[in-house]
Parts: sequence; structure tokens; C-alpha cells
Amino acid sequence: MPLTKHHAAPILLSCVALLISQALTNQTTAQTAGTSQKSNVETIRFASFNISFYRSEAGQLKRELSDGKSESPKKIAEIIQRIRPDVILLNEFDYDSAGKGIEGFQNNYLAVSQNGNPPIQYRFSFSAAVNTGVDSKLDLDGDGVLGTANDAFGFGKFPGQYGMVVLSKFEIVKPDIRTFRNFLWKDMPTRLVPYKQNKQPFYAPKIMEHFRLSSKSHWDIPIRIQGKTVHFLAAHPTPPVFDGPEDRNGCRNHDEIRFFADYITEGKSDYIYDDRGRYGGLARDELFVLAGDMNADANDGDSTNNAASLLTNNTQINDSTPPVSSGGKYYAETQGGVNIDQKGNAAWDTSDFGDSNVGNLRLDYCLPSANFKVESSGVFWPKPSETGADLIDATDHRLVWLDLRID
Repeated sequence: MPLTKHHAAPILLSCVALLISQALTNQTTAQTAGTSQKSNVETIRFASFNISFYRSEAGQLKRELSDGKSESPKKIAEIIQRIRPDVILLNEFDYDSAGKGIEGFQNNYLAVSQNGNPPIQYRFSFSAAVNTGVDSKLDLDGDGVLGTANDAFGFGKFPGQYGMVVLSKFEIVKPDIRTFRNFLWKDMPTRLVPYKQNKQPFYAPKIMEHFRLSSKSHWDIPIRIQGKTVHFLAAHPTPPVFDGPEDRNGCRNHDEIRFFADYITEGKSDYIYDDRGRYGGLARDELFVLAGDMNADANDGDSTNNAASLLTNNTQINDSTPPVSSGGKYYAETQGGVNIDQKGNAAWDTSDFGDSNVGNLRLDYCLPSANFKVESSGVFWPKPSETGADLIDATDHRLVWLDLRID
């Protein structure tokens, strides 16, 4: 039958309704599964992702990334291509001073379409030496043996294992970068002190004279975006486990988190000095995004003194609506175990560990300063029925992202 004006109006209205319905469906999928769609307003997407790019030997990772054939990096690259952050912190990326690992990952994985997704390129990058694998020449774990991975300033079998990388589409102002790798734990006021069962400090004074706080490093990376400076604060505190009743790693994890909590708070940062000897932290009105695998959940897990709450409850940080996924809740329910009795919202989880003792936790953060408005956010953790579900076995962590307006 030929189409007349009488028929055209209802058909047009039906098409419009269908398009609106599809848009709403796509928006919901973007929020739950974490697709690359951004909100309608002009925003910048920040992300944090522990990608498990650590290997057992120095140089092994850069060799693996040199040909583009490794399956796990392909999956990590596809996740990044799907989410398409403008600025991203990659935790657990083995450091090499020549940057060959970063170069290989960019050229052979991110710049190559993975499973039909558009390639992505980052003009700017930053990485630097970290404390992992750097021999302290001290008996840090108290076992009477020197030179082990536990005696490094940060646990590691070689210098640079479990390092960090920042990739950015916007200019990193490298002359203004501050690193805090050499900050000494003893110089933090009222620091937590691990004690032996005999009530004596676990670390003797001669050890504390040299003990660095950061297990990897703490970085303040200024990025110029639309004429403004955003401080991208990156860290990866030590896990609060793998110790004894003295809780030495729990204490250190707490104070590594506290370091940035103090750094962003005027009146609390005067004691902080960077690797070039400059003191102080950020001014109250500075824009920042604090990112990293903090190895602490504000509601569950075994971190010391609720360490993550130093960030999530911080008045300088906007964590009013934490990023969520559909997979977090799904896997908490289906895997069961300790997940059943956890207090936190499972939709906030960003990691998947053994369900008999640790469970799924919110360990990875991308936290904006309170003077930012969050337009949208998410955690890439699709359910089995959703697109990308076959990618999550590449690492036991999930990418967390948020979209911010730079007014």
C-alpha cells in the first residue's frame, strides 16, 4: 500500500519512540558494562586499571610486548579501547628505564584494533623508577636473612617489578611532576607503628632511619587540559597482608593511603617533601584526580584502621556516587563465600579474589577533587551475558573510570 500523509505521522512517531528506547538501552548498557560512550556534555575520561603486567624476570615484559602476539595484553588493550580513557593509570606494569615496555604496548596493542575496536593512541606518557625490588640492604621482614624480595624497599624480585605507567592524550607538564619515592616513613607525624608480641617496635631505629614509605612510589603528575591544570595523583600501596601479628604491611598500607589524604589537605601536608626536596601539598582549590590500586576497601577486607575511608570520606574528594558495574553484584552473588557477609555495595567492587577468605573488594579508585562534577562513571565488569565478559580473566582487577567536566 502506498504511504500517505495519514499513515506517515503514526509511523514517524513509532520510529522516534524506537530510537529513544534504543538510546536509553545503550545508556544503561554504558553504565553497567562500561562501554566507550560518553555523556552528552564535553567531558574528560579518567581511569585506573591494575593490568597485572608484572613478570618473573627483568626484561621479560618488554620482550613479550615487542611483537603484539601475547593474548593477555590483547585483552587488556581491548578493554582500554572499549572504555577509551583520555588519561589512565596502569598499575603493575614492570618498569624499564628505556620505556620499551610502554612503547611496545602502545605500538603493538593499543594502536592495533583488538577484536574490531578502534585503536587508541596516547601522545604523552610517564613512568619512573619505583621502590619494588630495590634492595634496602636491611632485614626488613626480620627473618635474619638479607637480600630477599621481602627486604626490598617494596616487595619485588627485581627493581621495577609491579611498576606504574600513566598514559594521557593531554600534555603532561613533566618539569612540574613531583615524585615521593624517597620519602621516609619516620618523617610522617603520628605514623602507625607495627609492634612485636613483646610490645617492642617491629622495626629498630636503625631500620626506620632508611625505610621509605612508598612501596612503589607516589606521583603528582600535572596535566594541562583545556587551559587548566589537573593533578593526577598516582599510587599503589602495599597489600595489608603477607605479614604476621605485627601487621607491618597493614600499617604501611594505611600510611601510604594517608600520605595522599594529607597531601590534598591544607594544614596537614607541611611535613611532606618530594624527591627534589620541595615541601608541602596541594592548595585547597587545586583540581585533582587520585587514582590507583589502594589495596584497601572502606567496608570490607582486612586493611588496618579502615584506611580507604581516609579517601572515600575525605571532604576534599567527591565520592558521593561511586562507580558501579553489573558484574560486581552478579559475581558476588554467584561466587558466594565471604562475599555474602560483606557490608559494602558489591556493585562497587573492582577486584575478584579467593571467595573463601578475601572475596571481591573495592580496591581500585579514581577519585576526583570535590570541586569537580562527575557526569558519569563505571567499572568495567560485565556479566557473562554482556559484551566483553570474555576479557575479564586477563587480570584480577577491573578498570574504573569517570567522566569529568573541565569548566
